[in-house]
Amino acid sequence: MAKVFRPSTREASILSKIESSKERRRRLAISTIRERAESVANSIAMKLVDAKLIETTNKNGLEEQITFCLEQLGRASDFDIDFQVAPLRNLVPNPNIVSLYVTSFVLEKLINHKDIVDIFGSDEEIYFTIDKQVKKALPV
Repeated sequence: MAKVFRPSTREASILSKIESSKERRRRLAISTIRERAESVANSIAMKLVDAKLIETTNKNGLEEQITFCLEQLGRASDFDIDFQVAPLRNLVPNPNIVSLYVTSFVLEKLINHKDIVDIFGSDEEIYFTIDKQVKKALPV
């Protein structure tokens, strides 16, 4: 007769705590960014233009689109968020969900906006530029 493997309760509780802490950080990041959407969008838009990763005819239009993206993130379900970031999920080893969502928005939807002339740089460069601005807004 085959032996039935049952993980110990200690292992199960450790795995549960790891998963719940990841989920808690994800929820905290989304709610914090939702509250600070305008200031974060301003800093992201300014940095993307200053780093010459995005060429635009209207910086205010770019900022409005990123604000819209952050507000949309605050209202989105887990499925919608996972669906949006799916193509970029393996971009970096331990991604910030907000940075990944905004990067996906920039690469997939913002490129077709009337105010955007062109988007330059690699996906990683855009992600790290956005991530640096998002991390400034999040609590440690």
